Amino acid sequence: MNRIKLLKTFSLLFLVLSFGLLISSCDSDGNNRDTITGFVLSGNEPIELAEVTLFSTGTPRGVEVLGSAITDEFGFFSINFKLPPERDAVIYATAQSPILTLSQQTRVLISDSVRLATVLGRKPVESEIVINERTTVATAYAMAQFFDEGDIDGPSPGLQNASDILTRLVELDTGNTTFFLNTFPNGGSTTTQGAFNSLANMLAACVRDENDCGMLFELATPPGGGTSPDNTLQAALNIAHFPWHHLEELFDLSLDEQVYGPSLDSIEEITAWILAIRYIGNGMELNGPGNTAFDAEGNAWIANNYVFRDNPLDVACGDDHVIRLTPTGEDAPGAPYQGGGLYGAGYGITLDPDGNVWVGNFAFQGVGCPLDDEARAQSVSKFSPDGIPISPTTVGEDIGGFKGAGNTIFFPQGTVSDNDGNIWIASCSGDRVTQFPAGDPDQAFVIQEMDDFDETIVVAPFDIAIDPDGNAWVTGNESFNIAKFDPEGNLIVNVSGEEAVEAGFNLPMGVATDTFGNAWIANSGFVTAPCDGNSVPKLIDILSLTLAPDFMNPNAALIKVTSDGEAETFKGGGLLMPWGIAVDGGSNVWLSNFDGTTISYFCGEDTSNCPPGLETGDPIAPEGYFFNGLKRSTSVEIDPSGNVWATNNWEILAIPENPGGDSMVVFIGAASPVAAPLIGPPGSPQ
Repeated sequence: MNRIKLLKTFSLLFLVLSFGLLISSCDSDGNNRDTITGFVLSGNEPIELAEVTLFSTGTPRGVEVLGSAITDEFGFFSINFKLPPERDAVIYATAQSPILTLSQQTRVLISDSVRLATVLGRKPVESEIVINERTTVATAYAMAQFFDEGDIDGPSPGLQNASDILTRLVELDTGNTTFFLNTFPNGGSTTTQGAFNSLANMLAACVRDENDCGMLFELATPPGGGTSPDNTLQAALNIAHFPWHHLEELFDLSLDEQVYGPSLDSIEEITAWILAIRYIGNGMELNGPGNTAFDAEGNAWIANNYVFRDNPLDVACGDDHVIRLTPTGEDAPGAPYQGGGLYGAGYGITLDPDGNVWVGNFAFQGVGCPLDDEARAQSVSKFSPDGIPISPTTVGEDIGGFKGAGNTIFFPQGTVSDNDGNIWIASCSGDRVTQFPAGDPDQAFVIQEMDDFDETIVVAPFDIAIDPDGNAWVTGNESFNIAKFDPEGNLIVNVSGEEAVEAGFNLPMGVATDTFGNAWIANSGFVTAPCDGNSVPKLIDILSLTLAPDFMNPNAALIKVTSDGEAETFKGGGLLMPWGIAVDGGSNVWLSNFDGTTISYFCGEDTSNCPPGLETGDPIAPEGYFFNGLKRSTSVEIDPSGNVWATNNWEILAIPENPGGDSMVVFIGAASPVAAPLIGPPGSPQ
C-alpha cells in the first residue's frame, strides 16, 4: 500500500475534522495568537491526511498541546496557537495518523506506522516548517536523551541546547540539510552527511512502502529483547541509542528508497550509526584543543595548545587565549578570551563553584618558537565566568598567571576544582601536586609524597579527579600508578608496585570518578606524557611507530579502581591508545584515543544503564565509535544535552613546528547528560 496518500474515501471526513480542529485552536478573544504553516513530505512527495500536533515543553507545566491540524492533498497544514510565556519553552511538532471521533462512545485509531517530527526550538519560532524523514532523524538524535514515552521533555539548559543543535543538521523551513552539514569541516570531508541521509532513507522505506516497516522495526529493536518500535520516530530513536546494532542490515534497508542524498556508498565507512559534527569556532582559533569543561549554560571552555596559524607549516608558539564555544559551535560573546598569563594550555581546565575558569599553563609550543617555555610553564590562569582575566597578565618579561607560594607549579597538566573551591594542579614535570586552598594561590601547598625508599610516589602526575568525598585521585604516568589524597594532601590509597603491574598499569593518562567512589583510568599503554618543553619532538618520535599498518598496543586498557584500591582491567571496544576519559550521567565510561580515530564506550558501575546482558567493564560499542573526522584525541567530555565532545588535538601526521589539530568533534546525543559545571563525580541534570 502506498503510504503517501490514504484512501480517498476518508478524505472528506478527515478534512472536516481538520477544519474543526483549526477552529477549536483559537481563543475566544482572538488575542496573542500565532500561526504556523507547513508541509509534511517524504522527499518531494506530500503526505496527505496526517495529523500535525504542535507541543510545548521545557516549562513547569511539562508537555502541552498547543494545537493541531490535518494535512491536505498537498501535505499542507496550518495551526493557530498561543506561544507559552516562558523564554525557555521549546516547541516541537509531530505528524502521524489521526484519531477519528466517530461518535461520543467510539474512537477509531487508523493504524499507521509513520510518525515524523521536527523541533522548532525556542521563540521566536519559524512560522513555516517542513516535517519529513530528515527532520525526524535530526529530532531523534539531537533530542535522544529527552524522550519519555513518546514525549520530549527535560531540564534546562540541556533540552534547549539540544533543540538548537538540531538546527545544525536541518533547515526548519525546508527540511533540507544545512549549509553547515553540507560543507567543510563537515560535508564530504566526513561520513556524517552520508550517514544522515542514509538514516533518512531507512525511514523513507517505511513511509513509502508499509512492507518495509516490519523490517525497519525488527532491525531497530533494542538489543537483548527490548520492545520493538511501532513507528518511524521511535525506530530512529532506537537507532540513535544503539547505533552499532544491526549495522549492516540497516545499511541494506537504506538502499531500498534512495530519496535523500548523498548517502553512504559502503558500510565499510562506519562502525556505528553515529552522527558526529566538527566545530571550528570562528575558523581562526583552534589549534591543538587539549581539554574541555562546560559551564552552567552548556558552553564549552577549551584549553588550546598552540596559536592559530593560517599556514599549517608555520611555527606555532603557545596560544594565549582560552576558547569558549556555544553548544552550536560559535564563539560565545567576547570569546576567545586573552590574558591572565595564559600560554600554551595543555590538559588542565576546570570551573570552580563560582563559575570561574582555571587553566593550566603548560607552555605548549612548536619547535622553533623563540619564547622561553620554562618561564611560562609555572602558573595557572584564572578567568571570570564572562571571560575577564583575573590572574596577572604577562607584560614583557614579567610572566603572568598565578604561580602559588614559592613557585610550586612546573609544566601543569590536569587542573581541577573540588566542591570547596580548592584548585588541584598536577605539575607533570615537577612530580608533585599543588593545591590552592579555596582558590587562594598565596596559601598554596605542595603534595609530594615519598615512599619508604625516599622515592616520589607519583612520578609525572598527569590528571586529577575528585571523588564523592572530596578526595583527589592522581595518575602517575611514569610511576605506572594511581594515588588518592584527602583534601589536606594525605595519602589514602596507592595502587602501585606489584599490584599495579598485575592490574596492567602502563603509562596511565586521564582519570574520572563516578558516584560510587570508583576511579576510572585511561591506561594508554604507550604514551609517555608530555611533561616538559621538549615534549613535541619526543611525542612525534613515539607516534612514528603507530604509522606501521600492523601497529598494535596490547597494553591499552580501561582500569577501574574501587574506593579502597581494588583494581580491575578491561579491554576491547576500540581501545588503541586511550588518553582522555569521562563518566556520563548514567555512570557509563567514555574514552578518547590518541590513535585510531575512535572514541570508546564502556558499561559502568550501574549496569541498569547498559544494554541487557552487559556487565561492568564490557564495551557497549563493540568496536567503539570510529569517525573519519576524528584525529588524535586527548579529551572526551559530556555536556548537559548528552553530546560527547572530543578534541582533535594533534594531526595524524604531525610536524614539530605546528602539530596541532584544528577542530572539536561532537557526537550528537550519544551519552547520558551530565550536569555542568562538572565538579567531582558527574551528576544528571535536574
